[in-house]
Amino acid sequence: MKKRISIVLCLYLFLNSPSTRAELFQGTIGLPDPIKVTTVEGITEYQLANGLRVLLFPDLTKETITVNITYLVGSKHENYGETGMAHLLEHLVFKGTPRHPNIPQELTERGAMPNGTTWTDRTNYFETFRATEENLRWALDLEADRMVNSFIAKEDLDSEMTVVRNEFEAGENSPWNVLRQRMLSAAFDWHNYGKSTIGARSDIENVPIERLQHFYRTYYQPDNAVLVVVGKIEEEKTIEMVNEYFGPIPRPDRILPSFYTKDPDQDGERRVTVKRVGDAQLVGAAYKTSARSHEDAAALEVLSNILTDNPSGRLYKALVDTQLASYVYGNIFLWKDPGIIMAFAEVPNEKSMENAMDAMIKAYEDVIVNPVTEQEVNRAKSTIQKRFELSFNSSERIGLQLSEYIGAGDWRLMFIHRDRIRDISVEDVQRVAVHYLKEDNRTMGMFVPVEKPDRTKIPDAINITELVAEYKGGEGLEAGEAFDPSPANIESRTVRHELENGMKIAFLNKKTRGASVNFDFTFRFGNEQNLKNKGLIGEYTANMLNRGTANKTREEIKDEFDRLKANVSFYGSASVLSVYGETVRESLPEVLALVKEILQEASFPQHELDKLILERITDIESSMSDPIALASNRMSRHNSPYDKEDPRYVSTFSESIEAHKAIKLQDIKDFHQMYYGANYGTVAIVGDFDEEVVLEGLKDMLENWNTKADYSRLISRPGNKPVINEAIETPDKPNAFFLAIQQLEMNDSHEDYPALVIGDFMLGGGFLNSRLAVRIRQKEGLSYGVGSWFSAGSIDKLANFQTYAIYAPENLEKLEQAFREEITKVLEEGFTHEEVAAAKAGWLQNRSVNRSQDFFLTGTLNGNLFLKRTIEWDQELEDKVNALTPQQIQEAMKRHFDLGKMSIVKAGDFSK
Repeated sequence: MKKRISIVLCLYLFLNSPSTRAELFQGTIGLPDPIKVTTVEGITEYQLANGLRVLLFPDLTKETITVNITYLVGSKHENYGETGMAHLLEHLVFKGTPRHPNIPQELTERGAMPNGTTWTDRTNYFETFRATEENLRWALDLEADRMVNSFIAKEDLDSEMTVVRNEFEAGENSPWNVLRQRMLSAAFDWHNYGKSTIGARSDIENVPIERLQHFYRTYYQPDNAVLVVVGKIEEEKTIEMVNEYFGPIPRPDRILPSFYTKDPDQDGERRVTVKRVGDAQLVGAAYKTSARSHEDAAALEVLSNILTDNPSGRLYKALVDTQLASYVYGNIFLWKDPGIIMAFAEVPNEKSMENAMDAMIKAYEDVIVNPVTEQEVNRAKSTIQKRFELSFNSSERIGLQLSEYIGAGDWRLMFIHRDRIRDISVEDVQRVAVHYLKEDNRTMGMFVPVEKPDRTKIPDAINITELVAEYKGGEGLEAGEAFDPSPANIESRTVRHELENGMKIAFLNKKTRGASVNFDFTFRFGNEQNLKNKGLIGEYTANMLNRGTANKTREEIKDEFDRLKANVSFYGSASVLSVYGETVRESLPEVLALVKEILQEASFPQHELDKLILERITDIESSMSDPIALASNRMSRHNSPYDKEDPRYVSTFSESIEAHKAIKLQDIKDFHQMYYGANYGTVAIVGDFDEEVVLEGLKDMLENWNTKADYSRLISRPGNKPVINEAIETPDKPNAFFLAIQQLEMNDSHEDYPALVIGDFMLGGGFLNSRLAVRIRQKEGLSYGVGSWFSAGSIDKLANFQTYAIYAPENLEKLEQAFREEITKVLEEGFTHEEVAAAKAGWLQNRSVNRSQDFFLTGTLNGNLFLKRTIEWDQELEDKVNALTPQQIQEAMKRHFDLGKMSIVKAGDFSK
C-alpha cells in the first residue's frame, strides 16, 4: 500500500514539475477547448476541462492588465487548531515555486502593483501591470505555477510566522478592531464567521507545516478557483493563453469538505465588554442578517446606509448631532452564509458611554416606531448606486471586487445585487428593519433572560446556481479608447489655458470607460507673514466648506453629489486648498457649478463646527497611546524648524487639543473671505468631457474670484537639529514602531536625485524584495511592515530619507541591528548589476502603470502647472535613471546617506 501511494505521488509531482509541464503540454498533448458559459455586461465566463472558471473583461482604455485569482477558501474553512491558516498560507504562497523562486523580485521587475488578501469565504491574489503579451504570459505562468507548486516549506513558515504574528499584534493595537472581533465572537455561536481571519495567536505560532501543506493541496486546485483577467486584452487570444498555462493542471480526485454548521436563531440580547489600555471610548451594536445571495441583502444594505451615513444617518443624528459621540460608522458584512450588520460610535472621554449606548439602541428601535421615509431610501440608494456606477468605470476595480461576489457564491451576484438595490422600495426596507432589528437579535454584551424570546428566523442560503442560471444582465458601459500612457503621448494631447486672473488650466481629453472624468484643483494663498497663527484655521476652513452653503445643507450637498454620480473631496492647510473629484461626462458641468457654490458661498454652520471640533479632539485623544502616532509626532517635532507662530508648526498632542478647543467660527469666516481665491490656482481635468463647455464653466467659476491677501509661496527648510535616538514607552501595546529619518539639502533637480530614487527603491521599496524587506521580514521574520522612501522637493532644497518598521518590542535590538547592517552593506558594497537591471525595469513599468490611472495623471498635470513643467520631465527622469550604473548609484548614496546623521525614534511597550 505504501509503495502504491509513493508511485502515485511521484507521478503527480512529475506531471507538475516545471520541465515536465513544459515538455508534455506545449503542443505535444492536445488540451480540450475551454467552454464558454455566459456573458454579462462585457464579462465572459469560460470553464476549462479541469474545472477552472475564467472571467475575461476586455477594457482598451488603459495600458494595464489585472490578473486576479480567487480561491474559494477563507477563515470559514478552518478547523480546530487551524485558525488563521488561510491567511498564513496567503503569505507563504509569495515565497516561491521551482519556476518562480523569488516572486517579490519578479513582481518588482515587472513594475506590478500586487497583493493578496484573505477574508471569510475566499482568498485572492492579484497583480496589475503594463499591458504587454510578455507580462501577461508571465502573470499567468506565475499564478498557474503557484497554484500547485508553491514550496510551502518549513523554513518559510518559521520566518513568516513571526511576520504574521506581528500583523496580529498590530490589529491588537486597535480598539476598533478588538471590539469588533469580540462582538462577532459573541454574535456567532458556532459558525466560523465569529473567528478573526488572522486567527488565534496560539494557532499562528504552533500550526504544523504538514497541516498547512494539506490545507494547500486541498483548496489550491483549479476546480476551487476563479481566474479573472481584465484590461487591455484580446479575449480569444487570452483564453487560449489561459488554457495553455492552466489547462495542464489535472483536476484533483479529492472531494472538497462540505460545511454544514449553522448558527441557531439568537434568543436574547448579548453584551461584551473589553477592558484594555487606550484613549478612545467606543460603543457598538450588531444584528444578524441574511446571506448576500438572499433577496433581503439589498434592503439590508440600504437600511445600513440609512442608519450610519454621515451626515444624514439616523445614528449620526442621534449621537453626533447631539454630541454624545464624535464619530459614527457602520459595516454590513454580506457573506456566503448569513452575516451581520454593525455600527460603532466613538465617545469622547468626558462623555458617558452608557448615554451613548442608550441613544444608539433607541435609534435602532425608533426605526420600528418611525418607519424609514422615501427620501431616506432614495438617498441611500443613490449613494450605493453611485458607488456601483463609478466602480464600473474602472475595469481594475471590478476585476478585484468580483472576488467578494465569487466568495459569496457567484460573480453574477454583483449584478443581481445592483439590480435589487435599484428596485428596492420603502416597504422592502421597512420589512427587513422590522424582521432583523429586534432586541433578541442584537449583540451588545450580556445575556438577559426573558419570559418569551422573540427569535428572528434567519433564512438559509439559497440555491445560487438556480438564481444565476438564466441571468443575462443589462447593457455594458461604453468601452472607451485605448490610451498610450507614455509622456510623449500625454504631452501631445494635453491642452493648456490661462484665465485672465492667472488661473492655469490643463485639459487631457480622452474616451474613458463609462465616460468618467477626474479633476484636481489647487488654490494657493497667503505668505509667511500674513498666515502667522493661522495654520489650524486654514485646515478648519477647508474641512467646513462642504458642510453647508447659503442655499444647501450638508445633507443636500451630499445628495446632489450622489445624484450627479460624483465623489468630491476638499482638503486644505493654511496656504493651500485642494479639491479633487471624479464624475461622468454628463454631470461635470453641474458638479463644477456645485463646487463653485461650495467654494464661494459656504455658510459655515456653528453646529457643524462644534461637531468637527469634537471629532478632531477625539481623534487626537485616541492617538495619544498609539506607538505610530507618538513616534511620528516626536520625529516631526524634532525635524521641524518652525516656531509656534508659523502655520507649519508641529504641535504636541496637548497643544493640539487646546488649539482645537480655541477655534472660533468668525475666524474661519474671516479666513475664507480674506484668503480664498483662484488667481494663484491651477486645475487639471482628465477624461471624457466637452472642453469648450467646461472651459466656459471654469471662467464663470474662477475668473473673478481672487484672494485679497498678498501671496508668496511658503519656503520649506531643513530643521538642522542634532541627531536623536529615543524610545517612547507605550504600555500594553503589543506592537512597536521604528522610525528613522535623515534630512538632506537638495531638490529633485540635483544631479544625484535619480540615483537616490532608484537606490532607495532597491533598499526599501519594491514588493517584499528590497534589501530591508528580505532581511527583516523575509529572512528573520521581525516585521510585518518594513521599508524606506526617499523624497525631495521640486523647488526648495529639502529632501528626506526615511525608514520604518512595525515589530514586537522584544525584537528592538535585532531590528535596529539589521537596519544598520543592511544600510551599511549598501553603502560599502553597493548593488549588483542584476539587482539594478531588475529594479530599473520594475520602477519604469510601475511609473507607466501610474500614468494609466486617471486620478494620478490628473494630480501630475495639476502639479506641473505650478512647477512650470511638462510631463516630459518624467521622461527625462526615467532616461537618467535608465542610464545609471551600479557604481554611480552606490557613490551617490555614499555621498548623501549617513547612519550617523539619521535620527531614530522607537515607540512600544519595552518595559516588558
